[in-house]
Amino acid sequence: MPATPASPPTPAQQMANARVFVVDDDASVRDALGWLLRTRRMVSEAYESADAFWAQLPASPPDQLDPCCVLLDVRMPGMSGLALFDRLLDSPWFPLMPVIFLSGHADVPTAVDAVKRGAFDFCEKPFSDNALVDRVAQALQQSADVLERRHQKRLLRERLSGLTEREQDVMHLVASGLPNKLVADQLHISVRTVEVHRARVFEKMNVRSAVELVNLLRDL
Repeated sequence: MPATPASPPTPAQQMANARVFVVDDDASVRDALGWLLRTRRMVSEAYESADAFWAQLPASPPDQLDPCCVLLDVRMPGMSGLALFDRLLDSPWFPLMPVIFLSGHADVPTAVDAVKRGAFDFCEKPFSDNALVDRVAQALQQSADVLERRHQKRLLRERLSGLTEREQDVMHLVASGLPNKLVADQLHISVRTVEVHRARVFEKMNVRSAVELVNLLRDL
């Protein structure tokens, strides 16, 4: 029997480890945001520049990543927030790490354009504490949802790798809608053998019907 895949973390466990990255060159803003997030039981990490944040970011996200998001100032010395966003857009991090821009009034059109290109949102300075924290919570939930879908796909691939070659043949024909008799004809085996392989496929893939199997493979 294949090893049972590890259970995914619960939503509560995921959100307890969630992290907000604050990237702003203004120390007073970083401190204020850190305090605000702590009052809502959110963990944050502060960076004084986009360059510093980008330098510590691995090329690829680790498999076991906690939900995260970025509060990103638009204008900073060195690499601007917009330039960092462009780099994130082209990186594997982008789907996992929603970006909320912090913009001054003059930068609102730029922030709006970034939202159109995929940023999660923008908050104009001075921002409403409640509105900002609500959007941060929603961004973290989006990150958690993406991570959960990726976790489920990893589990599915592990289950698929546990199938024998013959079981995979039977699985694909069953998933295409063929009854056992036609599967047997296609593979030149007995109906009874198809039934045995079909039962093993359902057990290993943790499904109870061909419809569930089709939906599972569609998700992959």
